[in-house]
Amino acid sequence: MNVPSWCSGLFVDIYESLYCSLHNAARVDKKWSNGTTTIVAGTGVAGPQSDMLYGPCGIFVDINLDLYVADYGNNRIQLFRLNQRNGITVAGNGSTKVTIELNHPTGIVLDGDQYLFIVEPGNNRIIGSDENGFRCIFGCFGYGSTNDKLSYPITMSFDSYGNIYVTDRTNNRVQKILKNQVCSKFCFSFDLKSKLFSSKFHSQVNQQ
Repeated sequence: MNVPSWCSGLFVDIYESLYCSLHNAARVDKKWSNGTTTIVAGTGVAGPQSDMLYGPCGIFVDINLDLYVADYGNNRIQLFRLNQRNGITVAGNGSTKVTIELNHPTGIVLDGDQYLFIVEPGNNRIIGSDENGFRCIFGCFGYGSTNDKLSYPITMSFDSYGNIYVTDRTNNRVQKILKNQVCSKFCFSFDLKSKLFSSKFHSQVNQQ
């Protein structure tokens, strides 16, 4: 896949089409299984309008082929329905619902129940959603290097048990957040052995 700018997010959908969020080009490109590449979100010009993006980062495509974009510079999460070029703000700046304020989100994931999880380096935390809306689920008391904090996290993934793995950028580590099986869906406890490995994780995400 040839693109005019570096990819700050990648995703492969259920039909094996490849998506790249172009941070500097303010758009998301899709390479279809037939080899054709098209723009599926953004205009190529940075801006706050519903059809525009500003420094897009993490992306996620669900089973309906709807595209979620962590719109870093606009402090929001945008949902682009299949074949729709105007996005819907589902969290953050400009949302029509009472959700949560975001500070430069970089990661977006849907779980098996279609609830959103957001990595928010601007506030050094992870946001989760449920039927009651959005709330902080980890790193809720400021940045740091202790086992209960993050420092400029970038991306996250779930494993098959519902545990979260997050790239804790400034702390040069990957953290594992255990899902507490006793509590409700969003009750997490921190694994004291969660410092899985240390590496020099470098990101090209522009800090603003």
